[in-house]
Amino acid sequence: MNDPIRRFKQQPWLPLFRVAGLTTLVVILIEVIVLFSVTHSAFVAEIFSILRSGSLSIILSFVAAMGVGTLGVYLCERFSPQVYLNTASLWALILCLLCGMGLKSAIKFPSILVGFSMVTLIGIMIGVFWRNRAYWR
Repeated sequence: MNDPIRRFKQQPWLPLFRVAGLTTLVVILIEVIVLFSVTHSAFVAEIFSILRSGSLSIILSFVAAMGVGTLGVYLCERFSPQVYLNTASLWALILCLLCGMGLKSAIKFPSILVGFSMVTLIGIMIGVFWRNRAYWR
């Protein structure tokens, strides 16, 4: 009989947390660039204010979170070849990415694109599994 706790314990947690840390750093770098652009360019600030108004704000957050999930898997494929990607390791990567986003929000970094919310959770899950349909089995 399958033991789900044993499968959970046997995941390659250290490489996955490294990938999540690298992904979080890239997200922070992108948010710093966007924040710098918004504060120093009136044109970018106007476009960004349009994108952050109304329901477009939720769509922007969702798409950005999907990008975080996709970036996490891409970085895992590129920089952690020892990690065998399957459904269980993708779920573990989602957990690691959520820990990274939670840590980013805990240090009170201004979240322009990706915060720590249910929209982020769903976006990361869809981004991870959408990018890796080949690893579902």
